Amino acid sequence: YTIDQLMNEEGFHAVFIANGAGLPVFLGIPGENLKGVYSANEYLTRVNLMRAYHADGATPVIKARRAVVVGGGNTAMDAVRTARRLGADPATLVYRRSRAEMPARVEEVEHAEQEGVVFQMLTNPVEILADSKGWVRALRCRRMELGEPDASGRRRPIEVAGSDFEIECDVVIEAIGTRANPLLTATTPDLKVNPKGYIEVDADGMTSRPGVFAGGDIVRGAATVILAMGDGKKTAWAIDRYLRNAAKN
Repeated sequence: YTIDQLMNEEGFHAVFIANGAGLPVFLGIPGENLKGVYSANEYLTRVNLMRAYHADGATPVIKARRAVVVGGGNTAMDAVRTARRLGADPATLVYRRSRAEMPARVEEVEHAEQEGVVFQMLTNPVEILADSKGWVRALRCRRMELGEPDASGRRRPIEVAGSDFEIECDVVIEAIGTRANPLLTATTPDLKVNPKGYIEVDADGMTSRPGVFAGGDIVRGAATVILAMGDGKKTAWAIDRYLRNAAKN
């Protein structure tokens, strides 16, 4: 259903949008369509729901001999530690800044180190290389150095000329973030969004369209379950007030 169908055809007087911001962000480099390339979302979901951790688990997840995870956040740590536990040796984490700039929790990084994860800091992927059968065989990377801080407050990584090298691997897992799925806003053009595609709401969680509310990651961007739950609770009260006032009028 579209928002228009829910309100105009199905008769709903209020709708709450909580579809999250789970569309994976990709690197945009050559080779991302090769066999053996995953988003962290797909990789972790398949491992858990399809029981890839069991020898007889019916899953297309490749239990790689050599896995590379790209990213520096908590999801990247989840992915690289999972790959390590599934037998990858080495399981390598590639991050374009230094350890000091990593957004992952310190304990997550320490646990990954304790499990034997190899860290390649100040390293940026530039191409995923294929074998003769179209499977991943290596990740070509380029060394980086840190410049002045960017808008995030972290020092901006700058490429080092002539520093390319390859990391041999069977699997590449990209964990560089997620974004809002544009499908909802594309079918509801009067729904106001910010430049990043997240829905704009007022203090009560109402969008630019009367009766349509939103909360969680689709408003905030990638955040925590607790914050999303708080948005839901707060907006439920606002929806109740909105419907009561509408009934009076």
